[in-house]
Amino acid sequence: MQISDIGARPQGKIWHRRPNPSATDSIIVNVTHSAVGYHSKTIRFLHVAFDAVGEAFLAGDHQGNIYLFDLSRNSFKLVQRTGQACTALAFNLRRKTEYLVALADYSLKCFDTESKELVSWMRGHESAVSCISVHGSGRYAITTSSDTAQLWDLDTFQRKRKLNVHLSVGIQKVYFLPLSNTIISCFKDGSVFAWESDTLHCKYQLPVPEDESRINYRAFAVSRDGRALVAGGKSNFLHLWCLNARQLQRIIQMPPKVRTIRHLEFLPDSFDGGSSQVVGVLSQDGIMRFINIQTCKLLFDIGSLDNGINTVAISSNGHYIVAVLEDGSINIYSVKSLSRELNKPPPPLVKVVADSEKTKDPQNLNHVSGLKLRVTSGKVGRPLRGKSTGKKIQTRVLKPSDKITDDKENVLPAGLNKKRLQALLKEFGEYPEKYRMFIWRSLLQLPENHAAFSSLTDKGIHAAYMGIQERYPIKSQKLLRILQRVLSAMAHWSAIFAEVSYLPLLAFPFVKLFQNNQLIGFEVVATIITNWCQHWFEYFPNPPINVLSIIENILAHHDKELLHHLVKYNITTQLYAWPLMETLFSEVLTREEWLKLFDNVFSNHPSYLLVAVAAYLICSRTPLLQCNIKEDLEHFFHHRNNLDLSAVIKEAYHLMDTTPEDIHPKRLLDDFVPLTRGQYPIFNKYPKFVIDYQTKERERIWHEELEYLKERQLAHGLQAESVKRQAENAAWYRQQQLLQEAEEQRRKILHEEEQKLVEQRVRLAAVKRELKIKELQILDAAQRRFLKHQQDQQKSELRRLDDEIDRKVTLRSKETAALIQDVEVRNMELEIQKKILEQQLAKEQEAVTRDVKGHLNTNWIKADVEEQKFKRLLEMDQCTDVLDCKWDEVVERHAQLKLCQEKAAADAPIPSLLSDETSQAMEPDADQCNYLSERLSDTRTGCPTKQKRDLFQGSGEQIPGSVCLNDMSLNSSVQLSLDRGRTDLENKERELMTGIRELRQKLATRARQQYSANSLTDGTAYNHC
Repeated sequence: MQISDIGARPQGKIWHRRPNPSATDSIIVNVTHSAVGYHSKTIRFLHVAFDAVGEAFLAGDHQGNIYLFDLSRNSFKLVQRTGQACTALAFNLRRKTEYLVALADYSLKCFDTESKELVSWMRGHESAVSCISVHGSGRYAITTSSDTAQLWDLDTFQRKRKLNVHLSVGIQKVYFLPLSNTIISCFKDGSVFAWESDTLHCKYQLPVPEDESRINYRAFAVSRDGRALVAGGKSNFLHLWCLNARQLQRIIQMPPKVRTIRHLEFLPDSFDGGSSQVVGVLSQDGIMRFINIQTCKLLFDIGSLDNGINTVAISSNGHYIVAVLEDGSINIYSVKSLSRELNKPPPPLVKVVADSEKTKDPQNLNHVSGLKLRVTSGKVGRPLRGKSTGKKIQTRVLKPSDKITDDKENVLPAGLNKKRLQALLKEFGEYPEKYRMFIWRSLLQLPENHAAFSSLTDKGIHAAYMGIQERYPIKSQKLLRILQRVLSAMAHWSAIFAEVSYLPLLAFPFVKLFQNNQLIGFEVVATIITNWCQHWFEYFPNPPINVLSIIENILAHHDKELLHHLVKYNITTQLYAWPLMETLFSEVLTREEWLKLFDNVFSNHPSYLLVAVAAYLICSRTPLLQCNIKEDLEHFFHHRNNLDLSAVIKEAYHLMDTTPEDIHPKRLLDDFVPLTRGQYPIFNKYPKFVIDYQTKERERIWHEELEYLKERQLAHGLQAESVKRQAENAAWYRQQQLLQEAEEQRRKILHEEEQKLVEQRVRLAAVKRELKIKELQILDAAQRRFLKHQQDQQKSELRRLDDEIDRKVTLRSKETAALIQDVEVRNMELEIQKKILEQQLAKEQEAVTRDVKGHLNTNWIKADVEEQKFKRLLEMDQCTDVLDCKWDEVVERHAQLKLCQEKAAADAPIPSLLSDETSQAMEPDADQCNYLSERLSDTRTGCPTKQKRDLFQGSGEQIPGSVCLNDMSLNSSVQLSLDRGRTDLENKERELMTGIRELRQKLATRARQQYSANSLTDGTAYNHC
């Protein structure tokens, strides 16, 4: 089990070598967080949460640090410092880089893992948030505390709904169902409700049993398809609910060791379609047991009694289980390793029947078990006749010994075959990028001696490579440290590698390639030195002349012209071959070309590297033949050139096949020999006396440097001591001077403080006086304000009374105006009645006039008739008797006419004035009587005048003082009488208006007198108060 301590690093690798979980605990790595400076104290992790993909998870500790662990990239980084412990995490939002954190101050915050900025800050809970559930779309989230559950919109970060319950009931957990819009709410009394997330209408309630099997649920888990719900609590029973049927499907009893179920989690499977069958049950003993809910079998468990599990998170892809332990560390488990026994293939159906005698022999048993029989062509040996012993004779076809040896050489670790790899390489020219490192490790047969490498690295950084950054400045400090560590291990392995100046150039490409695994990088470099760098150190510190001569011989055999050109300009192998060899082509090739070249180098004999150098020279003959300056040639072999690497590799293979045996590098170099397992081989193929001499010289120089450094340090110490003493003396004198100055300054300060104290006392007395004056002013102002308040109240009361008087006057004015309007309306009614009466009078007068005219005409006609009769009677001498009779009749008829008029006046409602006028008009006066007397005398004399006759006949002429009933003067008299009535009415109207005015004046005078009396009464009462 690997242990990774985060410490104070903000980022880094989770594991340093390839994880290989053991079959016993299946732990990939144990992550701890030690406090800086206190290695015995660790910072405890509290909660973890996986993302939607399942390859990364968040972890929060009790100091408020949030870390992001990416298992696919083998990295972690600190993404936030909240400053307070987190109570819940959620990392499966719609925006993949955002996550929710519930903090100890009851708030909910959203952060971004890339920008590390605060996205939103949500408040609303009054207790700690224990659970965060995110909808499958990532748009909504539900946060649950003990007293409330709140639904949040993650687009606007606003609260949509809030669920409040009574404290006696309490909320256990509220969460979304997968693949649906249903919300499940679980309460502490064991009730479970389902709600519609859009409308929040209750869909159903699970019928929790009321018998002895009822338990108060504390932990819940839902399958990925949202069909199954598992619940548990303070009991060893699990309730399996079918949410589609809404009924209790099964009750599962856990082992007796389980008394309380703290956490439940389904284990996803890629091939179950979301209907998970395995559920993990975390009990009170800190052990999480995984059971199959259909077969009720215990599959495996994680955790231990010594260091139990607090909480668990399982990745959505079902590959990892992350558990937070009681000591605050994190264990990352491999589900594949845990379920290794479950995923074993079934035993083979074919059974092999073995001989009992041979199976008893261990050697034969091993031989039979390891024997692989094949059908091959060849001659079959026959047994000799007569020598049969009755036993079964085994027949075996033997292969030639050289073929068996070739097969052993071609067989590589991890089931690879060198011949097949070479065929693949010739076909495609290089190995697949994805499997290149794996193939290299198999070709080089690396032993991976962890213990031996650790012993070398434990010796620390070698003195020869302490200042490597000065000679080889590398931008990446991490890569520089790895290179320094690998080179130091090489120097500790063999002393010569501390003296080889080109070793960093040779090892750097492999260290950079295997920087994530320093052990592999070291073993690759060691393997290359022991096999491809044979005889390189025999002439140390000079270049390997014997190896360079081989390259020169190959070049002389295959391209004499090029060799003569190089010799002509004094270019030796140390200038054109050794730069390529000491850097292993890393200076003249790109990364892809270099990898392609070493695919072929590692797949062939060690001599291929030397042949590749000659092939590079031959393929570069055109530019080399054109170079006539030594500096240009040196530049050519230290920089990249335009060269087709495929042609170089092809030429190298051609040289390997066509080079004669006497000059072939195979004759000098041995075959490939891998490093030994357990311990690395001893490397002493170098002139030891040179190394020893250089070592002694270095030690001598080092000792001299130490002596020099000691002496210089001593001199510096003495100088520093003298300087220190001088500084101390100067400091003492300066201190004394400062003390005197400070004393003088304190005296001045004391005097100033005394002066300030006196001034403060004076100011204090002045302030007291001012305060006293202000207090008196405030009292005076308060009294004046009170008096003003009283005056304002009196004024407001007077204003109120004035307003009341005005209101009453206005009201009375309105009433008077209304009364006047009523009177005017009454006058108008009287005027109208008067006009109607006048019309009626006019009509009646016309009627009377017509009747009078009719009677007069009748009377005149009768008079004429009687006059005619009278004439005839006169003629008959009866004048006297007739005249007497006539007079009597006229008087009688006049009296009848007067009676008729009085009767008409009594019947019609005619005013007395009109009646009087009519009666006066109708009465005959003295003139009329005289007229009648004259007419009578005329009649007696028998000579009525023409003028009188015309008068009686109604002519246009009128006698003064007479009234003619047949004339229109009667109408004018009637009209005159009506005008006199109207004048009376107008006079009465004037009198009425005068009375009304007098009444109004009296009312106003009375109101003023009453108002004055009331004001005097109120003022007297107020003064008394």
